[in-house]
Amino acid sequence: MLIHPWDAARDDSEWQHWLADHDFGQLAVNGPPGEPPYVQPLHFAYDPERGEALTHLARPNPLWGALEANPDVVLSVVDDYAYVPGPWQADPDGPSEHGTPTSFYAAVQLRCRAHLVDDPEEKAALLNRQVGHFQPEGGSARVAVGEVPYGRMLSGIRGLRLEVTGVRAKFKYAGKRSAEVRDRIAAALAARGGPGDAAAREHLLRRRGA
Repeated sequence: MLIHPWDAARDDSEWQHWLADHDFGQLAVNGPPGEPPYVQPLHFAYDPERGEALTHLARPNPLWGALEANPDVVLSVVDDYAYVPGPWQADPDGPSEHGTPTSFYAAVQLRCRAHLVDDPEEKAALLNRQVGHFQPEGGSARVAVGEVPYGRMLSGIRGLRLEVTGVRAKFKYAGKRSAEVRDRIAAALAARGGPGDAAAREHLLRRRGA
């Protein structure tokens, strides 16, 4: 992922704050020699204090052999994207048809070392942490080894603790454009009101004032 200086995260808190409520991504794992990588969509819970992301997958998932062979993986999250038509980005002194179309988006890529979790007690603790992230209001029974309703299901999954070893974060929202052009884009996003436009506009305005 190319990251220009004007698109880079201002600091760690920017991408960590964004990742706190963008908790669905794709896990990229090296495949066998001569084969393409595996890419697994999944929910995860990121813990900034421990520097790790937690998730789990069904035991028959083909990723396990690849993870055991090479535990170095990338967890990629992309959201808040919007297509920006060329005229919106045109220089104020030039014709509108000379503006360059582009994409706005936020992206965080966590390079991780995968740790497989098979101990039943550890799997139960991992699941409870993950569910606690997604359901802070509760409503589901806690996972406990040998106890209903989830204890009997533990053997059918494997836990995955992703130790973060590196981060690449990008917020591509007209960072190199003039204030006049950014204001024009913000107004156009508000007027269009399509999927993702409100979130993209919020990023544009937030980073303009940073």
